[in-house]
Amino acid sequence: MSELPAPRPGPRVWPQRIALVVLLIAAIAAIWFTNVMLTERFTERTRQRAEIDLTLYAGNLVAELRSAQNTPQLLAQNPTLIGALNSGDYSQTTQRLLSFTDESAAASLMLLDRDGQVVASTDRTRLGETHRQAPFFVSALRAEWTVFNVAERETPGYAFIYSRRVDFAGNAVGVIYVEVDLARLERSWASTNDAVLVTDSSGRIILATEGRWRGLSVDEALNRASAPSAIERAIRSTVDWSVLPREAYLRGDAVMRTEARVPFQGWKIASFKTYAGVRERVNSVLALEIMGFAILLALLFWMTSRKTASRLAIFQRESAELRQLNMRLQREIAERQKVEKDLQTAEQTVAQTSKLAALGEMSAAVSHELNQPLAAMKTYLAGAKLLLQRKRSDEALSSFQRIDDLIERMGAITRQLKSYARKGGEAFEPMDTRAAISSALAMMEPQLRERDVAITRTLPDHPVIVLGDRLRLEQVIINLLRNALDATKGQKDAAIEILLAEGETVTLGIRDNGTGIEDLDSLFEPFYTTKQPGDGVGLGLAISSGIVNDFGGRLTARNVPDGGAVFEVRLPVYQAGAQAAE
Repeated sequence: MSELPAPRPGPRVWPQRIALVVLLIAAIAAIWFTNVMLTERFTERTRQRAEIDLTLYAGNLVAELRSAQNTPQLLAQNPTLIGALNSGDYSQTTQRLLSFTDESAAASLMLLDRDGQVVASTDRTRLGETHRQAPFFVSALRAEWTVFNVAERETPGYAFIYSRRVDFAGNAVGVIYVEVDLARLERSWASTNDAVLVTDSSGRIILATEGRWRGLSVDEALNRASAPSAIERAIRSTVDWSVLPREAYLRGDAVMRTEARVPFQGWKIASFKTYAGVRERVNSVLALEIMGFAILLALLFWMTSRKTASRLAIFQRESAELRQLNMRLQREIAERQKVEKDLQTAEQTVAQTSKLAALGEMSAAVSHELNQPLAAMKTYLAGAKLLLQRKRSDEALSSFQRIDDLIERMGAITRQLKSYARKGGEAFEPMDTRAAISSALAMMEPQLRERDVAITRTLPDHPVIVLGDRLRLEQVIINLLRNALDATKGQKDAAIEILLAEGETVTLGIRDNGTGIEDLDSLFEPFYTTKQPGDGVGLGLAISSGIVNDFGGRLTARNVPDGGAVFEVRLPVYQAGAQAAE
């Protein structure tokens, strides 16, 4: 009887089981670490957001209080109110106070006489009230400046009062009462998910989103809640949040308590922000992570189910492909090395050529920018010579002073041309665009006198402020005016119009009735010009465009349908507040 063949050994399953256990341990560790890390991170973000919100709340509170700080001083100096207190005629004072309400943004205004009686008020129901013993009245009579008081209302809440003594001929004749409306802040805070309270220097709550907290200390206010049940609900909501504090509670949810000082009268502000959403965000990330591990586990089972023969075939085929790919990569690397050497040689050649081109362009720019002052100096010298011949030395000295100014301008132009490679506004300062236009026209005065050209200026009555360099802006305006003069040569009734307007941007337009522009696309390229040889090198508009770009603006040109062309310089309006914030 023949023996049965021995059974083949089964596939080795221990390595697969070990890999599965390692994967499960890694998944558990990764999920636990992710839970702790993300909970800490999202909690810290919530804390940071609470601090930012608290800073905004405090800033709004101080801004609201200080918006009416100067109102008592202004009203105490009002002649109408002082006259009413002296004459005892208060028929028009209430209407006068009402006219100040919208301007001062105060909740209410009152005028009290020397005896503390309300003689005028924006709230007519308070006329005739007596506040002789009120702290705001007594402290205002004793002080020579505006005083601030917090008074408790008959209804729940507090009144925030600025008061100041009204003097006439060195004697106190009354008191101005200005109440600040902080109820809007309370309503805006109540519209958020945060609980906010403000305490004065004694720890008394004077503002709060919870009305029942006013007049209490913080500890007394929190004890007003159902403490045991609130603590239990807070602990239940954070039972699996090992990193979250359990020191605060409000409305049954775990909250974060944040405090800050208010730079006013020693006040403090506190907020209670909930941890709502932290657990949901952590769970969403954990769900994605668990899904990724599940997919990885499924891929592991699928890979282990493949037969050894098929895996070997795949490995052999991939090895052959990798060898071929390696050979191709080696050939490409050799070719790239050769190309890199050629590229280095070409870059060195281009760098040398660029240096020579930059040197030539700089020389041409210096020559171009100095032509205008030199021409003006020549005109002034001729005029001074004629004035000296006529023994008009005072006027000749004026011409020499202008020549001296032009020499300083030539020096400034050469310094600017040296620094064109620097981009930045460290030397920029606010300037009036109208003054730059006037200075440029004064510089162009000799050329304008030689031509019969009608110059029309339309400028605003108020300063038009931009941020930049006045000398460089004058340089742009002179270049545009000179191009306009050249464009109107041979034109009958030649005219140039200068228009300055201020809106979202500052727009300076220079329009002529010349022949127009033939090639708008190449207009601002260096060395592009339509003038005859010797009249220009084509750098004026290129330099002007670069200057305007440095100022953060844009220089454009277009033809006008009825003849001529217009150049527009658009610059951002200077905002003093934005610059200070930066």
